[in-house]
Amino acid sequence: MTRRQRLTLIAAILGSAVAMIDGTIVNVALPAVQRDLGGGLAAQQWVTNAYLLTLGALLLTGGSLGDIFGARRIFVAGLAGFGLLSLLCAAAPTIETLIAARTLQGVAGALLTPSSLAVIVAAFPEHERGAAIGSWTAWSGIAVVVGPLAGGEIVDVSSWRWIFAVNVPLVVATIALVNAGVGGRPARSRRPVDAVGAALCVLGLAGVVFALIEQPRLGIDSPWIVAGLASGALLLALFVAWERRSRSPMVPLRMFRRRNFSVTNLETLVVYGALSGLFFFLVIYLQQVAGYSALESGLATLPTTIVMFLLSRRVGVLAMRRGPRLFMAAGPLVAAAGALLLLRLGRHPSYGLDLLPALVVFSLGLAATVAPLTTTVLADAGEEDAGIASGINNAVARVAGLVAVAGIGAVASAQLRHDTFVADAASVRAFHTALAICAALLAVGGVCAALGIRNPARGPARLPASEPEPTGAGRAAPPGPEAAPRRSADASG
Repeated sequence: MTRRQRLTLIAAILGSAVAMIDGTIVNVALPAVQRDLGGGLAAQQWVTNAYLLTLGALLLTGGSLGDIFGARRIFVAGLAGFGLLSLLCAAAPTIETLIAARTLQGVAGALLTPSSLAVIVAAFPEHERGAAIGSWTAWSGIAVVVGPLAGGEIVDVSSWRWIFAVNVPLVVATIALVNAGVGGRPARSRRPVDAVGAALCVLGLAGVVFALIEQPRLGIDSPWIVAGLASGALLLALFVAWERRSRSPMVPLRMFRRRNFSVTNLETLVVYGALSGLFFFLVIYLQQVAGYSALESGLATLPTTIVMFLLSRRVGVLAMRRGPRLFMAAGPLVAAAGALLLLRLGRHPSYGLDLLPALVVFSLGLAATVAPLTTTVLADAGEEDAGIASGINNAVARVAGLVAVAGIGAVASAQLRHDTFVADAASVRAFHTALAICAALLAVGGVCAALGIRNPARGPARLPASEPEPTGAGRAAPPGPEAAPRRSADASG
């Protein structure tokens, strides 16, 4: 690996980590935000979902912009915007200001996330991309779960505001790495940006999410809720219709004709929805029911970080050699078993007997899923589509978290409102309901992979004659995307 490639990889990992950590680090700070700025469960959901809404909906646009104007340029723009908006979040005087700042922060994250992978594709030749993407996948997956640990420490030691301010030095360091080592590339296309598609997607998701979050407060028969659901569904239908007819669509629907690409994105939807919902409600339960401090609730999830760190790259190598189907099917089922084990948690849980074993089982399943899932969804994308393929899959993951937190929250809130048990017992029952839904989503993901994923046809490695067969832990992905379409066609028939 050359110096330029090493700096590119580090910058890409740091850049995507900043956006991903911000999506989870906020969870442990929600009780502190509520105490400081007010608001109930709905406000807590909006602090998380305002970010996920624009991030998920505009990741597709971010991927397209990277392909049109160059991944490096969009990467730097996303980093700079993310840093500035992090400062605005840190200084927010009201809950409404914080939610608005989080909405804009998601826009910057939508530029940053897909371009981080696209700069890797541009920097590494196809026979080296497996190792690079494996490293990116492993560290990015860890970033999703390391957030609560860092957030808990920050909230307990200082203030929730620092969980946003701490992004700034990370952003500055990443921009410095980009300037030092990430090479530029001329724009490959000048197709127009699909602004209409982006607007339809954002507004459609906003209507549905508004209805899910506000339904417990306003009631299912409220005109606002009915209008939100109806307008959201209509706008999302118009989004699909527009994308089918647009000459420069934000989402090239042709990519979904590939079996593995479609099935993997479906699995991403349910698995990442379960992942987001589980950690959102677990952290709130640990602090507001079990009495954990913010730091303790972050430390409680540390086993997931450790397991992901130790196993993600190794699982990627095995999935490359034996095919992704087994891992993508068994992983979510094991994770579902771990989620069901969390149903043993009560008002006074034992960490060693109740929480730790369940988290270890859940984490083993998650580690078996993440790397194969990411590399499989990119396997059919050529270099020209690297940004949009990454954008689609990242968008599916973020939208999954957005809808899961809102939808599961609506179910939990309805149960709390009608439960006749004392407050803590009712909270435990609502938490158990959320866990059961997450376990069901994970199981659906495993079944989808078992029935839908087809392993690439095995054969001689597609490496140059001078290259050895990949054996190192870094080979966590199939050979470069340029070779993937032929393999996919052979496998999918």
